[in-house]
This record gives sequence, structure tokens and C-alpha cells, in this order.
Amino acid sequence: MGKKENKNESDIVAINNKLYSKTFWVTLLIKQNRWHRHGVLIHTLKVVYQVCKAKDYKFLATAFFHDLGKPIVAYRDDEDKITGEYSFTDHEEESYQIVKNWPILSDWSKDMIRYHYLIRDRRNSKKRGHLKRLARLDAAWDKLSPEFIKDLEQFLIYDDKGKK
Repeated sequence: MGKKENKNESDIVAINNKLYSKTFWVTLLIKQNRWHRHGVLIHTLKVVYQVCKAKDYKFLATAFFHDLGKPIVAYRDDEDKITGEYSFTDHEEESYQIVKNWPILSDWSKDMIRYHYLIRDRRNSKKRGHLKRLARLDAAWDKLSPEFIKDLEQFLIYDDKGKK
């Protein structure tokens, strides 16, 4: 189940939007937030397009499934309600939980799905002073190989291009 960190970072609230919830469908098909021009589905297809355009097919499964958990963990905090946006804290872990037992995906793809936002999440946690979260993220980061980190950096480029 996805988790949401409040502004003070110490309270964690479980989020589990059901398939029939409005939030699930709005975020899947219509909108996310100021960083994403489209809903999760169109964003995903745009990331897939970027991977195919670059002929970097090792990222194809990651591109298809990296944001699978977003509609499930989507929520609105007070600021989101004002701006009409959604937040997706820990969506990558939710996406990983969905695919972790799929035999059609490699362990590498599953790990890419799980950690695809780690670079940006560490930077944002540091900037916002979320020290407990940063410590947890750093512990995960420290277990990754330099080659895998390079792959995360490359996937982040495809993911960012899919936001336009």
C-alpha cells in the first residue's frame, strides 16, 4: 500500500485509491501536477516513445510500468487543493509492489521501477529538510552500483522528456 508523508514528514498516512475512485481515474487519464502536462497514461506512453526513439530498449519495461502505482497513491494536500494538483509520494514503491512478482520482468527492470525517482527524491528531501526520509533514501542509494545509478540518470532523462 502506498504511503503519504505530510508536510512535517513524521506522520505517515496510508493511501489506497480504488479502481472506482474519482482520484484514480482523474490522475490516470486527465492530470497530475505542474511537472506533468498529462495524466499518467499519456505520460507513460510518451516515456515509452522516448525510449523507443532512442532505441534504448533495455528501458522499455521500466517505461511502461514505472508509474503504475501513481493513481493508487494519488492524494491532495492543502496546497494541492488550492492548485488543483495531485501528489504521489512513494509511487515508485507502490509500482514496484505491483510488479515485484511478475516473472516476465527482470530483476533489473523491477529495481529500475522501484528506484526510478530516487535521484530526485533524495534532492527534494534534502532541500525540504526531511531528514528521516533522506536517511532512508540514502540507505537505498548506498546499495546501488555505479552502473545502476548511471542507468537511473539515463531513465530520468526519458522520464523528463515524457512530461512535456
